[in-house]
Amino acid sequence: MRIDLRSDDRRPVGRVELDPAARPTRVTVPEIDREVFLAWDSALDDAGHLRRCVACGCRGMFRTKSFPQVTLLVVVLAFAGAVVAALGYAANPIVLAALVALLCVDVGILLFSRPLLVCYRCRSTYSRLPIARYHRRWDRREAERWPSDPPSPELESTDPPQRAGAEE
Repeated sequence: MRIDLRSDDRRPVGRVELDPAARPTRVTVPEIDREVFLAWDSALDDAGHLRRCVACGCRGMFRTKSFPQVTLLVVVLAFAGAVVAALGYAANPIVLAALVALLCVDVGILLFSRPLLVCYRCRSTYSRLPIARYHRRWDRREAERWPSDPPSPELESTDPPQRAGAEE
């Protein structure tokens, strides 16, 4: 399993490779030469799938895919190919061969994209692990349940709000 660790305020900490069967409680992040503590308590389900973030303990996680950086270039080229085909220039064998090659590259990108599991709270990313079916794609309502930072003490005041111009 590969973990791209992030702090509670979503800043990158570093990347670690570990064996989930060993369940190490602390790992050393090579980039910063610092130890990070991992919380494995109830982090794995009965089938060995990750159900909680080991970095922050959050229960909210979502699945996504990691596409290579060349994907944007392929999308732009596919759009250009669609325009060329719409204008009627796709009858040329060279253009047709280029469009077929572009289609093969596009399908290859989709086949070789890696599935990832991401924590809603700290955005730590987990890859190279089996992902359980109960993890869904990103959901805005679920993301609102896990804010990145706790509310400030000024917003938690229990005093009633004062109206402008009110005399005391």
